[in-house]
Amino acid sequence: MSKNSTILTTVLTIALIAIGVWIGENINLLPIDASTNAPVYDELFKVLFTIGAILFLGITGLVLYSLIKFGRKPGQKGDGLAIEGNLSLEIFWTAIPAIVILFVGIYSYDIYDRMGGMQSLGASGHEHHAMNSNNKVWGGIGSSYSPGQTNKNEVLPPIPIEVTAMQFAFLFHYPEGDIISGELHVPTGQPVTMRMESKDVIHAFWVPEFRLKQDVIPGQPTILNFTPTKAGRYPIICAELCGPYHGGMRSTVVVEDSEKFNEWFNKNSKSPNLNT
Repeated sequence: MSKNSTILTTVLTIALIAIGVWIGENINLLPIDASTNAPVYDELFKVLFTIGAILFLGITGLVLYSLIKFGRKPGQKGDGLAIEGNLSLEIFWTAIPAIVILFVGIYSYDIYDRMGGMQSLGASGHEHHAMNSNNKVWGGIGSSYSPGQTNKNEVLPPIPIEVTAMQFAFLFHYPEGDIISGELHVPTGQPVTMRMESKDVIHAFWVPEFRLKQDVIPGQPTILNFTPTKAGRYPIICAELCGPYHGGMRSTVVVEDSEKFNEWFNKNSKSPNLNT
């Protein structure tokens, strides 16, 4: 390779990387972020989108260049030269993908761990909260602080919710108050821990705005933790093919401020004096 070719290749590579980074940082294909997990997940998406943009533009550019540079010329009838045995090129196209895959794997593991994926099921304390519904484990449902807390910046206790998936609906049970609802109601800024189980086949609980997706398995309860950050109504979608009406298995998560959530809870609670 001549000196000019080396300089041109280096410049094009730098330009390609710069364009890929710009695309990853400025083109957002995701819905709004409405949970504390979302910004963490979005970091990974930007990295993957940047890598994907660089590979797509680079490979497409090489293909177009090859078609123009090495395409059959008028009057040519024979086959092209049989070139083989370029050890340097083979090492290059093996090493670069290997490095990219290793980086993506390590970084994905770090994101998964930061989102709580490596915590054991017992770490959330959900079993204690959900099964002891006679104890006042919440200091006022959706309240900004719990009894004994004097600083609103202290960590809030999680709200336990039991989720049942069945063909073709989600049911949400609030042990504290014994509420059963077809919609998931949660307050902004307070952790939620859900114990999910299916009554028939495998389903999946997916809220795109929360960047959360968790399989719901019959006979094997799964735990999902999150903290909503933005008020609004967001779709809950079953993302696992579960039967002929799978496409219609949807619900809604209603994220409200603490005051509105308390109003909803007290209106539907079978224990009206729970928060007094």
